[in-house]
Amino acid sequence: MIPKRESVVLLETVEEKKMPSLTYAMMETKGEIRGNADGLEAIKQAIYKILMTERYRYLIYDFQYGVELADLYGRPAAYVIPEVEKRIREALLADDRVNSVEDFQFSEEQGALAVRFQAETELGTIELERKVETAYV
Repeated sequence: MIPKRESVVLLETVEEKKMPSLTYAMMETKGEIRGNADGLEAIKQAIYKILMTERYRYLIYDFQYGVELADLYGRPAAYVIPEVEKRIREALLADDRVNSVEDFQFSEEQGALAVRFQAETELGTIELERKVETAYV
């Protein structure tokens, strides 16, 4: 004989909670961590850390974190420019607080390719710049 159970219906809805973005504040120019950052400043800091971390290089980060730029060194500009745009966009969109990455502008500066762009986040727009060392300049 098999026991019979009544079916259970859950009436409660599950709400997804957003985690706060409160984190320690990095003083980039001084190389110190001091105080806290929240909101747009915390997102800007997270983007900075993503762009400064080479993907797959550090075991502490999973394979979704960081950006792949090291293999672009010495490649021709025609290859580097679209790859940098694609890779930066892919790296930043992995963070759910970033909605889009747009308005890429490239310029050559003393052996490096300077990339300027905007990240549209849930809290506002952030203007960013990253330099990629190259040998083609």
